Amino acid sequence: MDSVPAAVAAPQRDLARHFTHVRARSMQLAAPLSPEDALLQSMADASPAKWHLAHTTWFFERFVLASRPGYTPWDPAWDYLFNSYYKSLGPAHARPQRGLLSRPSLQQVHAYRQHVDEQVLARLRDGDLGSDALQHLQLGLQHEQQHQELLLTDIKHAFWCNPLQPPYREDLPIAVSALGTQGWVEQGERIVSIGASAWPRYTAFAYDNESPVHRVLLPAHAIAERPLSNAEYRAFIDAGGYRDPRWWLSEGWALREAEQWQHPLYWDDDLLREFTLGGWRELDPHAPVCHLSYYEADACARWAGARLPTEFEWEAAAASQPVEGHFADDDHLHPMAGQGDGLRQLFGDVWEWTSSAYGAYPGFRPFAGNLGEYNGKFMCGQWVLRGGSCATPRGHMRASYRNFFMPPARWQFSGLRLDALQALTDLTPGRQQILADAVAGLSHASRQLPSKYFYDARGSRLFEQITHTREYYPTRTELALLDRVLPEIAQAVGPRVHVVELGSGSGRKTARLLAALQDPVAYTPIEISRAALLSSIDHLAPALPDVEMLPVCADFTRPVQVPAPERPAARRLLFFPGSTLGNFADEDAIALLRAMRQTMGGQGLALVGIDLHKDPALIEAAYNDAEGITAAFTLNLLARLNREVGSDFDLDGFRHQARYSTARLRIETDLVSQREQDVHLDGRTFHFSAGEPIRVEYSHKYTDASFGHLLQQAGLEVVAHWNADNPAYGLRLLRPAP
Repeated sequence: MDSVPAAVAAPQRDLARHFTHVRARSMQLAAPLSPEDALLQSMADASPAKWHLAHTTWFFERFVLASRPGYTPWDPAWDYLFNSYYKSLGPAHARPQRGLLSRPSLQQVHAYRQHVDEQVLARLRDGDLGSDALQHLQLGLQHEQQHQELLLTDIKHAFWCNPLQPPYREDLPIAVSALGTQGWVEQGERIVSIGASAWPRYTAFAYDNESPVHRVLLPAHAIAERPLSNAEYRAFIDAGGYRDPRWWLSEGWALREAEQWQHPLYWDDDLLREFTLGGWRELDPHAPVCHLSYYEADACARWAGARLPTEFEWEAAAASQPVEGHFADDDHLHPMAGQGDGLRQLFGDVWEWTSSAYGAYPGFRPFAGNLGEYNGKFMCGQWVLRGGSCATPRGHMRASYRNFFMPPARWQFSGLRLDALQALTDLTPGRQQILADAVAGLSHASRQLPSKYFYDARGSRLFEQITHTREYYPTRTELALLDRVLPEIAQAVGPRVHVVELGSGSGRKTARLLAALQDPVAYTPIEISRAALLSSIDHLAPALPDVEMLPVCADFTRPVQVPAPERPAARRLLFFPGSTLGNFADEDAIALLRAMRQTMGGQGLALVGIDLHKDPALIEAAYNDAEGITAAFTLNLLARLNREVGSDFDLDGFRHQARYSTARLRIETDLVSQREQDVHLDGRTFHFSAGEPIRVEYSHKYTDASFGHLLQQAGLEVVAHWNADNPAYGLRLLRPAP
């Protein structure tokens, strides 16, 4: 079977080589399986490996060999056993019962394959196949490559269902690579050609569902440069994506509830490992997320403020790209992170769900004869996926290829790529920025880590819990003060203001402010995290239908171009609550206030919350709550570094410490090493002595004099002020100084 007869004419010799290669590849994929493994069928949608080997052989026997007079079938009864869905050829064994076929044996199926292979190669050698049979042979090879992928995904599901959860192959390599940036490729409105020329009229193979070529009008849109990663999908999970029906289609939510989905198929409940064809392995945060249903992919895209691309948008983007990527030929059999920048990973790694229902192109004509059942009759209730996966043979893929599955399907290597009507910038620091900041801070003589990295999804949840603790007074004190003085604030600010908030927060204070103002024109939260930004808008918009929502994804510590509302505003009001200003060193606070002065404009105002100096015991208690939530919040910074940049901090080896400095009027929060230890990051070793601190946060408490000094340096002055007395806390209305 490994040699090709030399006498075969050139075109048929090439076809014979391809036939030999594809058939051998199927046997190679099945080789790690025992006869018992090959009989496994874990669900109705899957098939045993033995059935895949037999069915693909039946296809060649039925559509190639049997087309010539005088051919004697291997076993006429097998026509019933290994037909799939070609009803015009006769009845077929029920799909859900394929796992009951202990006979014929695997050895008999191997003999069947060898017999059919010998017969096909002999016909090719003798030139005894007509044009129809040759076309059916080419189609059969494409068909077998489809089943090679199904063999892998079906056995993966079967082994996952086994309580022992054995690996398919223990020798599969583990790929470790960094995640490239996520950008957007913007496309203007245009008319594009979609599809492939009908085969076999034209030389290049294409399935009937890929033709004919036709023209499609695409709207202006932006497609993400790469598929969504595991880490990015986890942000959807951490934000409550599997608990919030707002993001889900009705049928998807019902299925999620019925089957208790909490994460992608094959992830463990701790979201740290995933089951692969190589067994259980650590979840690679940078690899494309996979094994998603259409419902999960669609919900995640909605949560991200985006959507799935249509199959036409996807094909138009892929048409100019080479068919390169991580395919089954690479023998990783699991998605890997792509390298570089720009549009990439359109082929291989994961099939990408699109928002397109699987249907016929205008002028669609199915394959002739019995093969007309191959694709056309499934054009109802299924969704299109594009691009191939890590289990797809490289030579099987092309830009026009249309795969399709029912929306609940999760056992394929299926993921997603975002698309939107406009590019969605997310300035959340990427791995390289976090790594650079961590290395720089830990290399400093006085160890430090930036407090801005507290706020991953878990950190944000923990901080919200902190605001409800008995000891943490700033949030409830500021809320009570706001409720008391909002009428005065509204009078001082005046009507028709455009509220610009620095950081989107939970929205509790913002909702109160907007409700109290007279005819507010617009609301613009400025936030580096797109997810947090969209969450704040989603929370506020329903209650404020007359307020234009104009979110901006940007770093508010720098001057920001604020969008102009449709209805002219009398002035801008910058809103900066929560005493967040106190988290900055004095020089950084002055720089931020100067940026605010530029953003608010000449007639603008700023409402700023500041925590005031008071009894140090009361202040220290607020940052050392009895429940330990603040300590967990602080230590989560180390957990984030371990997860996102590969450090190995032992969280039990550090403790939270927050002390108030009366000399500097600030809380100084440290993570203190409990023992002598080494931490490794980016090939470097950082040695810690017992008791050595890492400074992670300041929280300044102001007096009128200390805050006034900052304002003077920034060119701002106080218009009005309001204080809470017990505990002391202040709101200051500011304007540019003349």
